[in-house]
Amino acid sequence: MSNPSNDGAAMSHIKALTEREQELYGKENLSDNDVKELHKIKLELDQYWDLLHQRQGLRDAGKNPDQAEMRSSDMIENYEE
Repeated sequence: MSNPSNDGAAMSHIKALTEREQELYGKENLSDNDVKELHKIKLELDQYWDLLHQRQGLRDAGKNPDQAEMRSSDMIENYEE
């Protein structure tokens, strides 16, 4: 999913990602691929939460929330530092 057109689509994708994340964390032993997948999931979750926050900010400002754009994970990680 590249850029959901509404909050419901973003939330559905977040739900699927968190379910997969929980499934992986529920494993007794994580493989190297599992660890890589968890890292990818974390980055994608950050992107989707950021997108939802952008959409809400635009909505609060009286603008069209569909103007929100998916930001790169590198950009989002730099915001957190």
